[in-house]
Amino acid sequence: MRRAEQGNETAVVEFVILSFQSIPEVQFILFLMFLVTYISTMLGNLLIMVLVVTNHHLHKPMFFFLGNLSFLETCYTSTILPRLLASFLTSKYVISLTDCFLQYFFFTGLAGAECCLLAAMSYDRYIAICKPLHYTAIMGARSCLLLAGGSWLNGLLASAIVTSLMPQLTFCGPNEIDHFFCDFAPVVKLSCSDTHWIELVEFTLAFLFTLPPFLLTLISYAYIGSTVIRIPSSTGRHKAFSTCSSHLTVVTLFYGTLIVVYLVPQTNTLGYLHKVFSVCYTALTPLVNPLIYSLRNSNIKKALR
Repeated sequence: MRRAEQGNETAVVEFVILSFQSIPEVQFILFLMFLVTYISTMLGNLLIMVLVVTNHHLHKPMFFFLGNLSFLETCYTSTILPRLLASFLTSKYVISLTDCFLQYFFFTGLAGAECCLLAAMSYDRYIAICKPLHYTAIMGARSCLLLAGGSWLNGLLASAIVTSLMPQLTFCGPNEIDHFFCDFAPVVKLSCSDTHWIELVEFTLAFLFTLPPFLLTLISYAYIGSTVIRIPSSTGRHKAFSTCSSHLTVVTLFYGTLIVVYLVPQTNTLGYLHKVFSVCYTALTPLVNPLIYSLRNSNIKKALR
């Protein structure tokens, strides 16, 4: 553990990520599990990106957003799992402050971008089902680029603001992060300076950049559900619902685990459970996304054949 002298205080210059060290007997099993998960996630999402780019039948707004989502998932999982796998192999769990802040920036920025991108995908499905005659005019190439670009920009901008404030904190006490990556709450609670201002900024930005996309997603599916119910034939209802069932499943998994991790109060008894649910949205959700879309979407299945 390295520390730097700052006046009368000893400033921490690196953290120890506790990860899953409390259960040493399953370290090798965890390594294999995360390795298989990471390789499968990369292969699955890369396959979808290649299909979307090379197959002209998939050159549609829905699959343009899907390609963006797959690219985001490869970046998202790569911010956490490679370092975690390396720590299992080397038994070195130390991370510098700079690397920790960078990991937080990319993780949070990509998570925020995913919230916006999922909202854009739900809006696309809303236009396709509720206003099919206007779909081509509304969801043109320019609109798709603006929605996708805005999603990336919103997430990374909010993350950049919070990350730029974190180096101003002083860390002089315990340097052990009780998590398997650098998330906001485990890092900030180690600071020995006043953190109320940065917590307020983080809460405000999280509220502004994630709640509107979440509400837009809910509103879109409320209109979609209302429209599907009014379709007279069961075949028509099934066809309409099948076009958005994959996306709805992904949204439920993503937001469900986020709500459990960030809105359920953290207590000593729930601390380890929070780690488990964090694994769900950082590792398992990016893994199951390509599976959900490839198994439930007829166009993807045709492209795979």
